[in-house]
Amino acid sequence: MGQQEKVATSLAGAVSEGISASLAPVDAELARRYPGDPGTRQPVHTVYVPGDAFAADTIRSWGDQALAALDEHAPDAASFAAVLGLSDELAAPVHDRVRAKLEREPIEDLRIDFEDGYGGRGDAEEDAHAARAARLIGEAYRNGTAAPYMGIRMKCMEAAVRERGIRTLDIFLTGLMEAGGLPGGLVLTLPKVTYPEQVTAFVRLLEAFEKARGLDAGRIGFEIQIETSQSILAADGTAAVARMIDAAEGRATGLHYGTFDYSACLGVSAAYQASDHPAADHAKAVMQVAAAGTGVRVSDGSTNVLPVGTTEKVHDAWRLHYGLTRRALARAYYQGWDMHPGHLPTRYAAVFAFYREGFEQAAARLRAYANHAGGDVMDEPATAKALSSYLLRGIDCGALDTAEVARLTGLTRADLDGFAAPRRGDLTATAK
Repeated sequence: MGQQEKVATSLAGAVSEGISASLAPVDAELARRYPGDPGTRQPVHTVYVPGDAFAADTIRSWGDQALAALDEHAPDAASFAAVLGLSDELAAPVHDRVRAKLEREPIEDLRIDFEDGYGGRGDAEEDAHAARAARLIGEAYRNGTAAPYMGIRMKCMEAAVRERGIRTLDIFLTGLMEAGGLPGGLVLTLPKVTYPEQVTAFVRLLEAFEKARGLDAGRIGFEIQIETSQSILAADGTAAVARMIDAAEGRATGLHYGTFDYSACLGVSAAYQASDHPAADHAKAVMQVAAAGTGVRVSDGSTNVLPVGTTEKVHDAWRLHYGLTRRALARAYYQGWDMHPGHLPTRYAAVFAFYREGFEQAAARLRAYANHAGGDVMDEPATAKALSSYLLRGIDCGALDTAEVARLTGLTRADLDGFAAPRRGDLTATAK
């Protein structure tokens, strides 16, 4: 090996050291504010069920109702594909995986609702429903019938309902603790947030509960539901949603778009309140940019067009829901809200088609990148991150199998995790 050629420099080492010292606070701030995606599974949807309607068999009942809708309105792969416009290549794989998903895991994320979907109840009745929700969730996690994620949507922090919301949350969390502790899949949703100070108040509430029950500080996280115009644009012209993430002090796990409350807040008439309205696109774009890199995930809203009635009406509603879900996925909103069991077939059909139709190309590109092989696309480390994240999401929801991904990429799950969540400033660290 020949002698290494010397190179000339002009700056003393103290210059670099001084610059690094001056940027140390910035380095720390970047690490705090933008830790990156947590690398955990993100559910493809959230289903909400009113607090008075939730029962021990709710999850299985939704799955059975969804399967019955398929049997009645699209009994085979060809008919289901014809409704949704799926290619012949995707028809059978998507149909078969949808049915298997509805049999095995019909709901990925369930929220027991004590807000809009619950309506007005007396205090004694809401107390009882909150206690029952805790008991049933605790039992579900113990006996293996729980959804991967479960929790409640409490009332908001506005004055008129604040005390009631706090009491319901206290009863619910206390019930879980008495039943054996907080489950790993626990999720709380704080709705109708308008000011960052409401988020701060919720953080103080959770801190008080953790201290009262001897829990680790920061154990309880929560989602922020964006349903007011003020949560997007504050009175001073700043993006309030970015300040809300900061106000959560690391506890925020998601930003969920509230389709109908937000649209109504802007004066959108009922006939045009939908997740593809320009007002909705603007709100979600601001949410997406505010959350990028923070580890807080963005969720789309829902459609209120239910797949019920005649087969023609069900098919129309299915096509609408499928199209909205595919549209959201293309815009990197990987989660949404479902309001009816009949939405489950098209939620999973859209998700599975999205991942399966791009699977082979994504796998080939990632394999080429990992092995420094040539190809018809020049991919960069950031693209490798996106490709890995795409494949991991497909695996997590059931659209893809680990074995087929490994076969086409030559990579293990650990390899994919490494590409999807590199260290800050070190995107090339996992390349082979």
